Amino acid sequence: MEPTVRSRAGANAEVKLLVVDDEPIVRELLSASLRFAGFTVATAAKGSEALDAALREQPDLVVLDVMLPDMDGFEVVRRLRERTRPAGGSGYVPILFLTARDGTADKIDGLRVGGDDYVTKPFSLEELIARIQAILRRTGGGPDGPTIRVGDLALDTDSRQVARGGRPLQLSPTEFKLLHYLMDNADRVVSKIQILDHVWQYDFNGDISIVESYISYLRRKVDIAEPKLIHTVRGVGYVLRSPHAAPRT
Repeated sequence: MEPTVRSRAGANAEVKLLVVDDEPIVRELLSASLRFAGFTVATAAKGSEALDAALREQPDLVVLDVMLPDMDGFEVVRRLRERTRPAGGSGYVPILFLTARDGTADKIDGLRVGGDDYVTKPFSLEELIARIQAILRRTGGGPDGPTIRVGDLALDTDSRQVARGGRPLQLSPTEFKLLHYLMDNADRVVSKIQILDHVWQYDFNGDISIVESYISYLRRKVDIAEPKLIHTVRGVGYVLRSPHAAPRT
């Protein structure tokens, strides 16, 4: 984990985070760095404390370690979801898992129990903050407006309108949802399984070729001008890359 990050107090003002980690050094370093980035941060060291703090503090997002002394992070989310409504509803709390467990099965379990994203240690604070902001945009939390921009591509989540270079694009509902997910994760490679889970919400048994088909449909509409934004990363997945951005996974 990198201990320094550029201050973004203006962009992150009024966003309240709950950081849950049983390692004091990690918890304090992470919370101090996020406060420096402009967030309001509360902390907890155990799963039971996290549940109490989530109800008491009403955070906009929880950064949750999976390996906790009294119950694992997955159980924390199960119990929290029992007390709150589905995504987008009142009381919904987005969850970003933060853990040293990087197995595919663990990531899938984390998403299935109700997590919104999964970051493994060691991690970059810049990436963590980008993930937090992406989750807040997807779930309607935080101060960000309804328009997401990547280069000259703009997507308005309220009006569901998309334009490239000021030219409106006509997208189907599924194409819009796919583009929204790619833009929320701009400059980060996402796998076909991740796309299936977030766009189609399949139980990981869906036909993965549908992802390839819809990426192709989307390219015909989005990549109507240079530079091309949607890229294939062989053997990994896809990335919507900002102009001049370096590849990032």
